[in-house]
Amino acid sequence: MSDTTPSHRLNLRKPYLKLITDGIKTVEVRVGYPKMRRIQAGHELTFVSGDDTVTTRVKRVTEYGSFEALLDHEDAVAIGGDLGESRDELLAVIREIYPPDKEKLGVLAIQIELT
Repeated sequence: MSDTTPSHRLNLRKPYLKLITDGIKTVEVRVGYPKMRRIQAGHELTFVSGDDTVTTRVKRVTEYGSFEALLDHEDAVAIGGDLGESRDELLAVIREIYPPDKEKLGVLAIQIELT
């Protein structure tokens, strides 16, 4: 990426960081905090878990009204379902991270690719 490419650092749980590093996880789920809404296609995202990092490029950002709507349209494996989680289990994990008051901010699917 060039020095002018917008860059963002995001914390991520280690199992999901490994899925990104392995090229399996290609969709990151976040809620519509103002900082997240600034992320656009072409931006660089560096995911951080402890001392480990992986840098990616944003391919697209799609907003959904709920986590259910997100899971109706996005590939569960690309989100992190490769950890053996069913759709309902993946929904429960996402909701553990983001309670209902956060979901109301809007749900973002950020498609990424390794750089």
